[in-house]
Amino acid sequence: MIPARRPVPVQAPTEQRHPGSRDLDLLPTLDLLRLINDEDARVAPAVAAALPQLGAAVDLAVDAMRAGGSVHYFGAGTSGRIAAMDAAELPPTFGLSPDLVVAHHAGGAAALDAAVEDVEDDAESGAAEASVLTSGDVVIGLAASGRTPYVAGALGEARRIGAPTVLVSSNPAAEIAAVADVHVCVDTGPEVLAGSTRMKAGTAQKLVLNAFSTAVMVRLGYTYSNLMAGVTARNAKLHGRMVGILAEASGHDVDTCAGVLADSDGDLKLALVRLLGDVDAAAARSALDASGGVVRTALLHLDGSPHG
Repeated sequence: MIPARRPVPVQAPTEQRHPGSRDLDLLPTLDLLRLINDEDARVAPAVAAALPQLGAAVDLAVDAMRAGGSVHYFGAGTSGRIAAMDAAELPPTFGLSPDLVVAHHAGGAAALDAAVEDVEDDAESGAAEASVLTSGDVVIGLAASGRTPYVAGALGEARRIGAPTVLVSSNPAAEIAAVADVHVCVDTGPEVLAGSTRMKAGTAQKLVLNAFSTAVMVRLGYTYSNLMAGVTARNAKLHGRMVGILAEASGHDVDTCAGVLADSDGDLKLALVRLLGDVDAAAARSALDASGGVVRTALLHLDGSPHG
């Protein structure tokens, strides 16, 4: 007697076979690369379609951080590594305290350098890591398939606590969207190499987090115009960047900018307000304090008119 056939599980779009790449292993090298590149070109338009939801996620984070909360990324595998990279780059770029945007990776630090595939199935681990958060924080889960248990556990616990939740996925029918207040779905479809979500889905997550964290920093006043305003001189390259920012913003020569920066104890925002407002350090510091550290608002405090 032939046993009854079990139903085939419904696959997430990221796990399905791409109909245009079934001869992938037969293609000449250049044609193979063109196929991959053609599929990569679909990612940015897919992100554009999700911008309203991404905007909602940005607003949640800005409101939370203004009220003293923090943002927490949760991901496994490629998703977790992309989250860790984004969080790590914010302190040197914006002078952000490292405890304000934190990445949680399934399996911890050891899983960042080497694949530890079973940890993504541990929903309890995700929930435990989220359990220390408060209702004033924002939790952002990254799961290309939209069904990663580790991420589901974190989002579920965050919702229980009362924290706002966001899911970033590439699956319009993501299972764990049910525990997300906002679902940023970037529908990148099947990968050229079936199931390899480090490709289009991973690229989408990188674009989403780049845009998300940059927009949050702009809204919170960590920039002046399109220039970084919170950089700290942790090495020679960053010191040179700070002097260049001062020169670009103020029109003063490099030597003058370097001198004001040194006299401001390396505080780029203070140096910016001093140069742009043509005031001494005490007046610049008072204006920054009154404006919550936002350079453009500090300049308005000084003379009532916008700069730049």
